[in-house]
Amino acid sequence: MHNQSNPRNRFHTTPCATLRLGTRGSALALAQTELTKAALATSHPHLIIETVIIQTLGDKNTTQPIAEIGGKAVFTKELDEALLDGRIDAAVHSLKDIPADYPRALTFAAVLPREEAQDVLIAWDKTVQRIEDLPVTAVLGTSSPRRAILARIMNPTIRIEPIRGNVATRLRKIESGEYDATILAKAGLNRLALALGHSIPMEAMIPAVGQGVVAIQCRADDVDTKDIFAAIHHAPTWVAVEAERGLLETLGGTCRSAISAHAHIKGLTLHLSAFVSKHDGSAYDIQHRQGSLQEARALGEALGHYYIQTHGHDFYR
Repeated sequence: MHNQSNPRNRFHTTPCATLRLGTRGSALALAQTELTKAALATSHPHLIIETVIIQTLGDKNTTQPIAEIGGKAVFTKELDEALLDGRIDAAVHSLKDIPADYPRALTFAAVLPREEAQDVLIAWDKTVQRIEDLPVTAVLGTSSPRRAILARIMNPTIRIEPIRGNVATRLRKIESGEYDATILAKAGLNRLALALGHSIPMEAMIPAVGQGVVAIQCRADDVDTKDIFAAIHHAPTWVAVEAERGLLETLGGTCRSAISAHAHIKGLTLHLSAFVSKHDGSAYDIQHRQGSLQEARALGEALGHYYIQTHGHDFYR
């Protein structure tokens, strides 16, 4: 994934060379970009970094369901285009936003250490700490098929309604009573310094692939940029990510798919848990696998092939 340090790197040899770091403009995206810049400042203190804010379709259209306006790439396509045409050198993403079929002219330059990966329930009634405790009339706002199906498994009486917008917008919709509850990623709340809600146990709600991970992408042929980011790349997080994305890319999941996976390292063993469901939640399959750290990608791919062989492609699409 990474090359050894290159003494002829353009960022070291060209006077005033600036690394252009692309990002969405939301508060969370900017917080994650600042984390990336802080890590680079430690490893490359003389590097000049310019933040380039790029608005994606998902930022412009905050009302229609994601599946209707272009699928999961609505949060990444414009950043991909800016990379490919040379307007930026690297892009900062929430890894869970990067679809399985991202352009192969791009590559992962680095991932930062993973934040807490679990989901959090935030309810209008602050005394409600579990999805199971939401009243029978409760409306849960989520646009995630994964979260919707898993929430219904825990509490079949609640009603699910789509919700869009950034973290602040969703929190306002709860405070106003428009929804009784919503589910957000704990990692995003932590990065925004928001101590809200109640964590949902991972065994009950397996996180989205890559949840809690900040990922940096660059052009696959840009050796200098890859070299710069090698210093901040967190290898243990990447091992887990390889297993999770091995599963996702084997299945070819879309924004309509209820697919989740989470991997963690314990000792010298990688543990992978996954949830795959029919789109209506009428059937689902939770699996657990373990293997060596060296076979992370193969572990995820093998589990993906298991799901395909057992249920077929139409099960989760």
